[in-house]
Amino acid sequence: MTAPILYTIGHSNHEIATFIDLLERHDVKLVADVRSSPYSGYNSQFNREPLSAALRSRGLEYLFLGRELGARRDEPECYVDQKVKFPLVARLPLFRQGIDHLRQTIVGSRTALLCAEKDPLACHRAILICRYLRKDDIDIRHILEDGVAEQNADAESRLLALLKMPSRSLFQSKDELIEEAYDRQGDKIAFVDSPALPSESLEHLL
Repeated sequence: MTAPILYTIGHSNHEIATFIDLLERHDVKLVADVRSSPYSGYNSQFNREPLSAALRSRGLEYLFLGRELGARRDEPECYVDQKVKFPLVARLPLFRQGIDHLRQTIVGSRTALLCAEKDPLACHRAILICRYLRKDDIDIRHILEDGVAEQNADAESRLLALLKMPSRSLFQSKDELIEEAYDRQGDKIAFVDSPALPSESLEHLL
């Protein structure tokens, strides 16, 4: 039996028609929005209401999962020194409910996780959510800015290179290296609850 496909995509600063064209190129039928707050101060075409209306007009469905799977959390137990820790998020019952909902959704409809960042390696959709799903029988693919779909294994190799980590080691298995890379990158991109942060730096965590 063929594994279900899960895509991810970042809206970046695309025009809405271009964005939907990218989804249609990969036969995506449902967009699962995993932004904690589905609004953008810089790209208002991706605010929840106009986005869902634009998707519906082209025959695509919209599902908001930001409360369950978003990177900016309301739960204080997810923070250490005011910074979100992704491993703590992954333990939340609400996060696990969102993952279960997503697992059911992708079986019935070809789905793309939506967040803001154009590069999945800079976004929790890959570093938190797809990390949690990577050992499932799911074919994870990341739609890049140019429309190319990057296999998750290739994204993980790119992550090792980005962090200047080896792809093999005498002391760690390949999977252990990848898990360490996820930990490092998660710590780099995690939301920090600080009023000093400029709003534009939070776009990838919405």
